[in-house]
Amino acid sequence: MRPGPYERHRELLHSVVRALAAGECHRPFAEATVQDAADAGMRSTRTAGKVFGSLLGRPFDLVQPGEVARVRTESSPYGLGLAIAYPRCEPSELVAAAARAAPGWRAAGPRRRAGLAVEILRRLNTRSHELALAVHHTTGQPLRAALHAAGPRAQDRALEVVAQAFAESERVPSGLHWESAGRRGGPPLALRGTCTLVPRGVSLLIGCPDFPLWNGYPGLFASLVTGNPVVVAPHPRSVLPLAITVRVARQVLEEAGHDPDLVTLAVSEPGRRAHLRLATDPAVRIVDFTGSARVADWLERHAAQATVFANRTGLNTVVVDSTDDYPGLVRGLALSSCLCNGTVRTTPQNILVPERGFGTDEGHKTLRDLGTDLGDAVDRLLGHPVRAAGVLGATTDDEVRAALTEAARYGPVVHASGPVPHPRHLGAELRSPLLVRLRASDEQVYTREWPGPISFLIGTESTSHSLALLRRTVARHGALYASVHSTDTLVLAAAETAALDAGVPLVENLDDLPADPSSALADLPGGGAHFVTGRFRVVRSRRHATPPPGPAPASARCVEAAELVDR
Repeated sequence: MRPGPYERHRELLHSVVRALAAGECHRPFAEATVQDAADAGMRSTRTAGKVFGSLLGRPFDLVQPGEVARVRTESSPYGLGLAIAYPRCEPSELVAAAARAAPGWRAAGPRRRAGLAVEILRRLNTRSHELALAVHHTTGQPLRAALHAAGPRAQDRALEVVAQAFAESERVPSGLHWESAGRRGGPPLALRGTCTLVPRGVSLLIGCPDFPLWNGYPGLFASLVTGNPVVVAPHPRSVLPLAITVRVARQVLEEAGHDPDLVTLAVSEPGRRAHLRLATDPAVRIVDFTGSARVADWLERHAAQATVFANRTGLNTVVVDSTDDYPGLVRGLALSSCLCNGTVRTTPQNILVPERGFGTDEGHKTLRDLGTDLGDAVDRLLGHPVRAAGVLGATTDDEVRAALTEAARYGPVVHASGPVPHPRHLGAELRSPLLVRLRASDEQVYTREWPGPISFLIGTESTSHSLALLRRTVARHGALYASVHSTDTLVLAAAETAALDAGVPLVENLDDLPADPSSALADLPGGGAHFVTGRFRVVRSRRHATPPPGPAPASARCVEAAELVDR
C-alpha cells in the first residue's frame, strides 16, 4: 500500500519542527537547490521559459464555481505580452464552495493536512524557475531577486509555517482524564473527555503586488494546515504567481480525494475591489494581508467578523549612531536603496542621523558627508548597465513615478532619480533612487509611506531623539524592519527596546537590508505563534469515565452523538 502524505513527508516535517523548537534555521529546499540556483539556475529558466511561455496569451483554466467572465489585468514592465485570461468568479459563490469543502478538510486531521501541504510545496519547488519568471514579469523584480522571492527560500518560509501549524495542532490532546470531588463526601468521580481542534472558517488571502508568494505563502499554508479553506485574491497587477500556486494546490488536493475548492482563486479588475467584498463577507473568518497601513487599518475596522493578520510595510527605518565600518555602511545603504527599484517596499525609507554627525573608523562624519558618500556609492553601483539591471527592478506603477516627482520638492536633493537603461529590454523603465535630506520637524513628509526608490536622510537632535522617532512612527505606521548601526552596547540595547515597543524586527550592524531573518516566522503578525493559533479554537467535551447505572443523561448522549458526527 502506498504511504499517505504524512508518512511520505514525516521525516522532513519533523526535522523542521525540531529546528523551530531549538531556535535553529533549517531550510531544506534552499539547502538542496540554492547553490544550483546561484550557479546554473538562470540556465534552468530556458526550460521553465517554455512552460511559462505556454501560459501567455491563453485562458488560465481553473474549474471553479461561479465563473461569470474572463479578465486580463497584468502587463509586463519588460514589454512581454502576457494577455493571460483568468476566470472571474462570483465572490460569494467561491466563499460558499469553500464552506462546503470545510467539514471534510477538518475531518482529515492535522497530520494528513500537513502532509498534503508539504506535497504542495514539493510540487511548487519543481516549478521554482517558472514561478520566478511569473514574479519577474508581473512585479518588475530582477530575475535573480524574483527567484529568491518565489523559489526555494520562499518555499522554506512556507515549510516553517507548515511545521509550526502542525506542532501547534498536535499539541492539542485528543483525550482528557481527570477526577473530581464526589458528591456528599462520596468517592472521587472519574471523568474523561475529548479536545477537538475547530478551524475558524473560510480564510481570505489578499495578495500584494510586490512579493505575492513570499508574503502570500505563510497565510495560505497556516490556514490549510489548521483546517481552514482559502480563497486567494491576488493583486490585479500580479496574478500569475498565485494563480500557478492555486492550480498546483487544487491538483494535489483532488488527487488525494479532497474537494479542490478548498483553495480557489478570486481575480477581478481593479475597479471591482473584490478583495474588499470578500473581506467583509460574514462567512470569511480569517483575513491575511501584507501592504500599506491604510489598507490594513481599513480591514481591521471593517472586517470585524474575521481575525485579521495584517503585516504593514510602513516606514522602514535606519538609525545611524556610529560605525566601525563606514564603507560597509555606505555600500549597504546604497544597495538597499536600489534593490528592485524600491517597488517591493524594502527600501530603507527613513535614515535617522544626528545633525552633529557620528563617529566612524574614518573619523567624524556629518549628515552632509553621509549624503554625499551615499550618492556617490549609488552612482558607482549603477555605473555598469548589466549590474544595474541585476539590482534595479522595472517600474510598474504610475504611483511610483508621481511619488518620485513629489518627494523631490520637500528638501535638498542629495541624489536625483534618473532613468537607467536596461541592456536587454529597451522598453523597461528603470529608475535610480531618490535621496532627499529632511529635518526631524518634517514629520508630515517622512511619516507617509512612499512607494518606489525614495529614501530620506533625516537630521535629528541626537541618537536618543532618533530612537524616540523610530518608536513613535513605526508603532503607528508599521514597518517591515528597523536597523541600527552603533558601536555602543548601550545604544544597541536602547534600540532593541525601541524596536520591541514598536513591534518591529530589528537588524543590528548588518549592511544588507533587509537581512533574511533566521526564521520565516520572525516577521509575521504576532511573531509566529498567534499567527497559527489564531486560526483555530479548541472545544472540549467531558463525561463519566464509567457510565453510572441507568440511562445516560440527555446532555451526555448529545455530546457523544456530536462526537460521532465529528468523527
